[in-house]
Amino acid sequence: MTTARDRRGRTLLFVALALLLVMIVVSLMVGARPVSPIVVLEALWRPDLSIADHSVILTQRVPRTVIGVLAGAALALAGTLMQGLTRNPLADPGLLGVNAGASVAVLAAITLWGITTPSGWVWFAFGGAAVASVVVAVIGTRGADGTSPAKLALTGAAVTAGLTAVSTLILTTSITAFDVFRYWQVGGLTSRGLDVVAVVVVPIVVGAVIALLSARGLDLMALGDETATGLGHSVARTRALGIVATVLLCGGATSIAGPIVFLGLLVPHALRAIIGGDYRWLLAIGAPAGAIVLLAADVLGRVIALPGELQAGLVVAFVGAPVLISLVLKPGRVTL
Repeated sequence: MTTARDRRGRTLLFVALALLLVMIVVSLMVGARPVSPIVVLEALWRPDLSIADHSVILTQRVPRTVIGVLAGAALALAGTLMQGLTRNPLADPGLLGVNAGASVAVLAAITLWGITTPSGWVWFAFGGAAVASVVVAVIGTRGADGTSPAKLALTGAAVTAGLTAVSTLILTTSITAFDVFRYWQVGGLTSRGLDVVAVVVVPIVVGAVIALLSARGLDLMALGDETATGLGHSVARTRALGIVATVLLCGGATSIAGPIVFLGLLVPHALRAIIGGDYRWLLAIGAPAGAIVLLAADVLGRVIALPGELQAGLVVAFVGAPVLISLVLKPGRVTL
């Protein structure tokens, strides 16, 4: 039986997909060298790199648009997962030490092996994010009382603090590392090619599938671990699968776009204000919504600082902060 929430969810999903398509076209059009939709279609349908506009679209805007879609969707899904797994409305993809682990790994690649290009350090970023997340998951599940949302969150905070200290130590002792790392640290979609995307597209897709399949478990866990177990659901399995999905999603997104903050926190809260707490729709709509937010931030960053541009990570932080504050100030909006 189709409920009113399901009908609204399907409508919002359709709207989100339509808006995403519009944002993809806008991302291919807008920049220091604006082009028309007709030229965009020509470049995609009959590409000719001898034409300047075609070259800009295919070599610069297509890769950054693809990265924006993948990273935005992945971060939104990961943020929704983390808030559901920990039952913490302030949880975000950095909770498991993902950003800190990726940062240390990138710094190691720069200082120890002299790798200074995104295509070179992408595996280091992904590996660092994965290792940090696994360490947090292992420590957070030890002890006689097993795992709990509070223990997982505190362990993540402790590991993040330690890894951040290591990153700071490296940055204060290596000028080369600082010069290269500061560009990656702010989070952005530029200077990466489709070769970088090819490395992480499979992990991100696998993580997204696991996340979507975890929706029912998250709905039951929202009732409490004991209630979910009483209903015959394996809380441990859902939490383990959720952590795996978060590692794949955050590791992939962070490795190609840098540690973009706030997006994974903002999108789930904004959607809850519209669709409620049903994780089926929060995850399904969250993926295109996250991609829309990141692409919109990237496009805005291209036009507000001409002839230069602001990185998408900075725009997300500046625009997202007041939006999230407004949600927090409205009674009943910040709930799980």
